[in-house]
Amino acid sequence: MKAGFWVAPEGAEEAMTILPIGFDPLGDAANGRTSSGALAGLATGKAEALIAHCPRVAQMLPEIAAALDTQQEREPGRLFDLTEFSADEIELIEQVLGQGEVAGVVALPDGVAAQIQESTMAGLWRVRFTDPDGRPFADYLEVSELPEIAKRAALVNTQPLAYGAPPVGAMNVMPLLKEIESRAGAHQPGEPSHTITFTLLPMSPQDMEFLQLCLGAGAVRLISKGYGSCRVLSTATKNVWSVQYFNSMDQIILDTLEIGDAPAVARAAEEDFRDSAERMREIDEAYFR
Repeated sequence: MKAGFWVAPEGAEEAMTILPIGFDPLGDAANGRTSSGALAGLATGKAEALIAHCPRVAQMLPEIAAALDTQQEREPGRLFDLTEFSADEIELIEQVLGQGEVAGVVALPDGVAAQIQESTMAGLWRVRFTDPDGRPFADYLEVSELPEIAKRAALVNTQPLAYGAPPVGAMNVMPLLKEIESRAGAHQPGEPSHTITFTLLPMSPQDMEFLQLCLGAGAVRLISKGYGSCRVLSTATKNVWSVQYFNSMDQIILDTLEIGDAPAVARAAEEDFRDSAERMREIDEAYFR
């Protein structure tokens, strides 16, 4: 077992292997889905033809821009259903959206999964649901700081924090568990998060294994490329998140627990919504009007 709160066992795949359909961790510049490539894709003759016979997409873009203009942090978002859109309409939407910095998956009951991908316009997300056999059955865009399904699953799919006697070799896990229990139970939505940095704590391997066992695995896994490589995982303990930063060699350089709301590294900020609204209007005016 390597150092870190969440790590894969030796020889197993690393923590973030499940990502949304079509997600390319390298950016996928070749198909025009990155921030720099999205507009280039819309300038092609094929995109012009799609725009000409996809009026529903053209109608939706000003509505999305208006939603981004008024969206507030920590407020419920607005949804734009894509479930009944044609393949051409979806292709055009994907050209507009591109792929942003945050992606992940939410494990739901009965084998259902929600795959989420931020667009190149922060605060605008694509959310797709698949059944236990991997077949998609719902698809929508959401204007919000983080898709509601991720925030809700992290709160609902939890269990009480319970722990018995520490294992042989444990050093500091018991007082840490008591601190986590106290702070997680007292947290109120909107309050600042409390961060525990393992890099600064003398924790034995037995401590870390027992801590991971007690907190349990949560339903939400996210990866952000906005601040280097950052993995955000909910635990099975309400209001407790694992947030890990990695270098280019996939080595942990900062290993933390955040006790509070969904970590800020995965959420869109107030100014992101306004910037994204402006960018959406620029795309709409340049290519759809």
